[in-house]
Amino acid sequence: MASLGGAAAGDGAAATAQELRRGFSATHDQSYSQFQPVLADPTGAFALGFLRVNTTMLDLAVLHLPSAFPLWRAIPDRPAPWSAAASLSFDGGLVLTDRAANKVLWSTADTSASAGDRVLLLNTSNLQIQSTSGSLVWQSFDYPSETIVQGQNFTSAAALYTFDRRFAMRLGTNYFALYIEPPPPSSGGVAAAMYFKHTALQAKAEIAAGGGPTYARVEPDGFLAMYQKEGPPADVLSFDTFNRGVRALRRMTLEPDGNLRAYYWDGTRWALDYTAITEPCELPTTCGAYSVCTQPSGRCECLANATDGSGCAAAVPASVGSSSLCGTTGGEVGGLYWAVRRQGVEPANKELLGFERAASATDCEARCERNCSCWGAVYSNGTGYCYLMDYPAQLLVEGDERKLGYFKVRSLEEAAGRGRGGGGANGVKAALLAVGVAAVVAAAAFGAYRLWNRRRRTASDAGRQLGAAADGLSPGPYKNLGSFSSVELNNSFRR
Repeated sequence: MASLGGAAAGDGAAATAQELRRGFSATHDQSYSQFQPVLADPTGAFALGFLRVNTTMLDLAVLHLPSAFPLWRAIPDRPAPWSAAASLSFDGGLVLTDRAANKVLWSTADTSASAGDRVLLLNTSNLQIQSTSGSLVWQSFDYPSETIVQGQNFTSAAALYTFDRRFAMRLGTNYFALYIEPPPPSSGGVAAAMYFKHTALQAKAEIAAGGGPTYARVEPDGFLAMYQKEGPPADVLSFDTFNRGVRALRRMTLEPDGNLRAYYWDGTRWALDYTAITEPCELPTTCGAYSVCTQPSGRCECLANATDGSGCAAAVPASVGSSSLCGTTGGEVGGLYWAVRRQGVEPANKELLGFERAASATDCEARCERNCSCWGAVYSNGTGYCYLMDYPAQLLVEGDERKLGYFKVRSLEEAAGRGRGGGGANGVKAALLAVGVAAVVAAAAFGAYRLWNRRRRTASDAGRQLGAAADGLSPGPYKNLGSFSSVELNNSFRR
């Protein structure tokens, strides 16, 4: 998000309404460069309004005015450009509309909140819709975006997402965890990959089965507490300022790099108070997919070779990238993909992965190869454990030579073929089509040359060439592993 001028934002909120009633409507005014407030809290520290995001997009947000930081955002599924003729209205529920396109961008009615009489922004930054009697109809605290603030209950019914929805934070029965999200739309072929987990110690209170849902909350004394009911917390995750008497506004944010951090406002800036992941190789954004990270430096190299790891990820179109690895022509294991084998690698998050015991590396590989939802397997000769990955290879780190990895890399050609019936990723498909046409033309020319060349050879030479070709690999960028042996792009398993 582009930086905002805190003073300008504060001046704009000075004359802003502190309550919205039925019949309210506000039109987006493009003369505001970054933020247009429409509702303020009683202290003037927070405001609800139209926010400019990533220089070009429009969103509805609750801003912390001194820092111009959005503590909550609506994040429409299909955001409008900043230039859109948008409006915000309230008639029992809040509705963000693109009037020119005649479509609703976001609405609290999606959460059954359409029976309110007024809208208030509390001094906690909580946006509420209330009835005349004061009963709560809807509140933003129940629908966080990427941030929770102190006093806000974070439940298993909610999740924190980064703006691009690549990463998520969710609460389990007795833990919270960070996940790499599968690309939308998901058809079940890619699972969310857990890369960080914090389990409640339950030292002062136990989490009892059937005792109700758990929830987490950032507390003023500088810690994240986990509760099942009010009283002593089941867990205390302390920040740097824990019990040091620092009284300030606190927030915890899932940031674009996939890390979870906590801050407090010291009057001039957000001071860092907690970082969940401190090792570079344990962050999914350090090296990305299909790469290997060297600890502790965080140096990256591609899984398939020793080049720099910045461009290792396979660019599968998002519209088909989450489908399974099963092809229609090869039955159970007929998906089209590369097979990559690498010695001396292991998952950085192996403690969070399930494992099976396998007799050998060959046995471990076979379990993944036969499984349409398996994207990789790592076998440890030391323990006999076989770690199966139900997501594309990432979070891999250098291990000892007893670790043997087998990974599937989805073929662009097969992915594009499956996506041609859909409406998304047209640009990618067009590029793939252009590449495909060029490849066909080149192949035809090459084939004609081969035919001419073969005819001028002697019969004995032709027979010898045909015999040699029978022992080699067919040319092409991928193999159908349901019918052929796999292609090794790097070090093979050493048995």
